[in-house]
Amino acid sequence: MKYDNYEGSIESLIQLKLREIEEKEQVKVLYAVESGSRAWGFASPDSDYDVRFIYVHTEEYYLGLQPKKDFIDWELNETLDINGWDITKVLQHLYKSNATLFEWANSPVVYYEAPEWNQIKQVTEEYFSCKPVMYHYYGTANKNYYEYLTEEMVKYKKYFYVLRPILACQWIEKKKCPPPVLFQDLVDEVLENDMKLLVDELVQKKKLMTEAEKGIRIDSLNEYILDKLFYYKQLADSMEDDRNSDWEQLNQTFIKLVKGIC
Repeated sequence: MKYDNYEGSIESLIQLKLREIEEKEQVKVLYAVESGSRAWGFASPDSDYDVRFIYVHTEEYYLGLQPKKDFIDWELNETLDINGWDITKVLQHLYKSNATLFEWANSPVVYYEAPEWNQIKQVTEEYFSCKPVMYHYYGTANKNYYEYLTEEMVKYKKYFYVLRPILACQWIEKKKCPPPVLFQDLVDEVLENDMKLLVDELVQKKKLMTEAEKGIRIDSLNEYILDKLFYYKQLADSMEDDRNSDWEQLNQTFIKLVKGIC
């Protein structure tokens, strides 16, 4: 679906979709961001828009005994990929130091931000843990490497789906805080100088390629990736569990948000 008859910008279309969600699902959207390659800074010419949002129902919704749906899948086509998490799911995953939430919270592309979002944003800073987030990025890099980058011809886009989480691991090791979302910020701060020219050349090639195009595997880059995968698996295994085990802040945030929406 290309929305050929829609005359506004893609941003205004996304705003329209968010209002549709609020009306039809009877929720309040608290926060909506770009979460995919467009947020990371290496979108292809034909990349879609990966919109992620956080929402809350009224207090009555949460008081019933029946199981509650905690997500909304709203739209998926060649232009828009829109889905969101209920505030209960968000806070429960924040307790686990879910890496996805830190990415949403720090996305450079924000489509909507309600005043209530500040309450959640402040709490996120208290629940970042190095070990589980490093495991997340290591696992992402490892999976994508073996799934996409071992053949003779590979999609160059997939290099970034491996390099970015590896650099995120380097950021966490160095700074002990959530890594930035933009790939270039990671490159500038933590990528070794002797790798920067190769990665910059790859970035320039990627900008001209569609999602499906392939190129010859870059063996020197694969060797670098394998070394980093081995290192960060060993490092993550050896780290102490530093998660915040206190539910109180999260419970209080939930109560304030739900009562405030009523």
